[in-house]
Amino acid sequence: MYKGFYGFTQSPFSIAPNPAFLFLSDRHREALAHLTYGLGENGGFVLLTGEVGTGKTTVSRSLLAQLPEDTDLAFILNPALTESELLATLCDELKIAYPEGPTLKQLTDCISAFLTENHERGRRTVMVIDEAQHLKPEVLEQLRLLTNLETDTRKLLQVILIGQPELQALLKRQELRQLAQRITARYHLLPLGREDVAAYVNHRLHVAGRSQPLFKSSAIKALHQYSGGVPRVINLLAERALMGGYGAQKPMIDADDVSSAAVEVLDAKPKGRPWGAVAALSVLTAVLGFGTTRLLLPDAQASVPAPTVKAPEVDLAAWIPTQGRELIAFQALFHHWGEPVPAELPCRFAELRGLACEGARGDLDQLLTLNRPAVISLSSDTNRVYYGTLLGAEDDRYLMALGEQQFWAPRSWLEEHYRGTYTLLWAPPASLPGLIGPDSAGAQVQWLENRLAQVQARSARLLNRFDRQLESDLRTFQRQQGLEIDGLAGRQTLERLSLLAAVDGPRLKEGN
Repeated sequence: MYKGFYGFTQSPFSIAPNPAFLFLSDRHREALAHLTYGLGENGGFVLLTGEVGTGKTTVSRSLLAQLPEDTDLAFILNPALTESELLATLCDELKIAYPEGPTLKQLTDCISAFLTENHERGRRTVMVIDEAQHLKPEVLEQLRLLTNLETDTRKLLQVILIGQPELQALLKRQELRQLAQRITARYHLLPLGREDVAAYVNHRLHVAGRSQPLFKSSAIKALHQYSGGVPRVINLLAERALMGGYGAQKPMIDADDVSSAAVEVLDAKPKGRPWGAVAALSVLTAVLGFGTTRLLLPDAQASVPAPTVKAPEVDLAAWIPTQGRELIAFQALFHHWGEPVPAELPCRFAELRGLACEGARGDLDQLLTLNRPAVISLSSDTNRVYYGTLLGAEDDRYLMALGEQQFWAPRSWLEEHYRGTYTLLWAPPASLPGLIGPDSAGAQVQWLENRLAQVQARSARLLNRFDRQLESDLRTFQRQQGLEIDGLAGRQTLERLSLLAAVDGPRLKEGN
């Protein structure tokens, strides 16, 4: 309808995948470089994560286009399968014959034979799983077992996992720690910045047949603001803005056209309402159900009640995608520690600063027991996942940071919106034992008893061996912390004990 008016040969912002419109921003190129390096290392797993619509498919297709000709590829789009179903699908993709009604062992044997023969023929085998956040832990473990097949220099099967941020939390689970250790490259894809949005829009216009600019700078700014830099949302907004511009016979698209498109596509509030700090917080109250809030005054120790304001009916689609991102939440956490803020890969950045990330799944009581600021996953009333930073606690209310806003939330709000995963920072000791159990030396046993007594607020006993009482106390601790209850102080238990006993770094409630 508008193609002739604006000089297009085809629609520039169709959401259907079209290789002709492939656009790699600097972030996409960096992601591609990380993943290419990971495959070149001949390791078992490569990981790509990102929010919906950020371009994971774009990166994965570019990666697959670069695979050598001697590569056999299995691409799995529906990972909501059992172990047997996944292995059967892998066989189907690679054209591996298997008996009717096969057992798990028969499927594994068929795949193993194929991988070995493929390697002897000088060929590589790569498996790509999209939407991998839907994989069950037992299926991921089965994949890990498949990658046990290896020579002295390389794995016979390489697996690329592509998914939403929930995949990162899934891989932090205790039972998947062996798989997580085999990931040779990982990259979390962030949305486009404002300059990238301009380049993205102009690229698509050029491919569609228009060489002259069409979107004013104000329109690009509005596209970035409303979309949060997510390419899929940019396409939806730009397409609707073009239709509106054509209807008004406008030669250039401006910010008003994009705002009008956002009202229709995202149900955003029309322009004109002030967006000060109180208004922004009121919007959060309306959409996420924050309840009564208190504004934290800059450079002040105390907080003052915010006036009760009727929440405006504004959709956060133009605000939350940029303010509720995981990286922004991590930046608030690092700032709270008095550390420089990372531009990407926060846990790797933490290692360079002598800190460690503790990521886990746990209920709210388990999180609050740690008494440490943390990045936590949240869900809105529409079940979209966002990230916030839990910074402090006072009585039964909790200081939260979401983007540039801070507010006090009641416990009921946390219970409603907390999604059950968190990551916190802590200063680990120089070294820890690998395992403390019945065969450990007396000094290690006493160290364990001292740490347990400290976190359990009791007097330490003098020990020279691992006795039944120590095992019982250890099991109690593991149960309270949501850890594997085995009565042995393995790596995860030792790290949790050290974290609780650590004296460095901020706490939710000082003095506790």
